[in-house]
Amino acid sequence: MMIREPAVAGTFYPGDNDACRRSLDECFETPAPRATVDGRIVGGLVPHAGWMCSGRVAAQVVSAIADQRTPETFVIFGAVHHLRGTSAAIFPSGRWDFPSGSIAIDARLAERIMGHTNLIAEDPYAHEPEHSIEVQVPFIQRLFPKAKLLPVMVPPSARAAEIGEAVGRTIDAYRSDAVVLASSDLTHYGRRFAFTPKGTGPEGLDWAKNVNDRRIIDRVLALDADAIVPEATRNRNACGSGAIAALIGASKILGAERGVLLDHTTSAETIGPDPANNAVGYAGIVLTTR
Repeated sequence: MMIREPAVAGTFYPGDNDACRRSLDECFETPAPRATVDGRIVGGLVPHAGWMCSGRVAAQVVSAIADQRTPETFVIFGAVHHLRGTSAAIFPSGRWDFPSGSIAIDARLAERIMGHTNLIAEDPYAHEPEHSIEVQVPFIQRLFPKAKLLPVMVPPSARAAEIGEAVGRTIDAYRSDAVVLASSDLTHYGRRFAFTPKGTGPEGLDWAKNVNDRRIIDRVLALDADAIVPEATRNRNACGSGAIAALIGASKILGAERGVLLDHTTSAETIGPDPANNAVGYAGIVLTTR
């Protein structure tokens, strides 16, 4: 059995079960804006920073799903921060371990997906150093303790939406009870990230959130899968554009017709201003049927 040990426990989120539970309590219980969600949720966008920065936003998406359904499997398209080849990479079987317990991989769905496309490689080792999927799982374990996981790393390629479509067709063909998620943060602004097109003060942070982030948010809400990777490449407003494009591709196959923005914030707002005026944007979005 393939077992993935946590890579960022103790840094992006607490490294022991009791501390994880307390931190999750704060993420789920802290009041935060929640939009009304009409229609059945088939997918969602979640951020993947440290929980103190973006955990409340991720919790809103998972809570919105829990309000209306109990999926058997969460397929999570992950942002690729440690590129290993050019293919999307699936973790095909086994389990992932966390301080909060283990989650089983949906090996049957993985096998079916691999039978439907040659765009995804079986490569569990591509997942070892990545945090974008890992940080989401304890939120799922909290509200869906019986759920399974299917992790797929998706690089920002021209075929990212097609990868998602293949996953969506498989889920649909076998009537799998699955929700698809994409893990991505938005604009990384400031000298720390070598990205300061509007200067290094508050005006730059305002532009990053209300103009640059908003560009890609609007494309997600419009379910414009083909525009995501070019948009992020041009304006540096998503680190997981491949994952987002795959999410939209899969969700549209599953019947999604609109997106709903639950929350949009930045690290400057959630943990306080950085003296050097660096900030990262976070959005929580669900994709629903009418």
